[in-house]
Amino acid sequence: MSKIYEFTATKANGEEVSISSYKGQPMIIVNTASKCGFTPQFQELQELYEEYKEQGLVILGFPCGQFSNQEFDNLSETMEFCQINFGVSFPMFQKIDVKGDSAHPLFQFLVSEKKGFLTEDIKWNFTKFLVDPDGHVVKRYAPQSSPQKIEDDLLQYI
Repeated sequence: MSKIYEFTATKANGEEVSISSYKGQPMIIVNTASKCGFTPQFQELQELYEEYKEQGLVILGFPCGQFSNQEFDNLSETMEFCQINFGVSFPMFQKIDVKGDSAHPLFQFLVSEKKGFLTEDIKWNFTKFLVDPDGHVVKRYAPQSSPQKIEDDLLQYI
């Protein structure tokens, strides 16, 4: 069994979720921010989710304020912003850290599996990871990479 399934995270509504509940599904895991230049990627992520959720795709969004404090302090503001402005319906989680000593264990695992261009650290909001249905982290995408660029890679797991 893949180590990714050993992690848990807390959804925006406070529900603790085991990543193993997504076993057998392709996942896109992304650190998000509501006040970032890449925030319009929520729209493309939502479009991917709508296109492929019936085939099992799940997108897991993790708000993070570590990069120029570009996330609301209040989680309800984040959720409202995402839903009103982008119609986000994929699972969103509580605000976390994605780098440094306080990084969420899931993101510590993700960056250890797929290093970035110059470092394994996440450098900015909207770093995206594609995880296959068996739980293997197969690709990492830079913040500036459009979620639509993930589609070709995703199709081999749908």
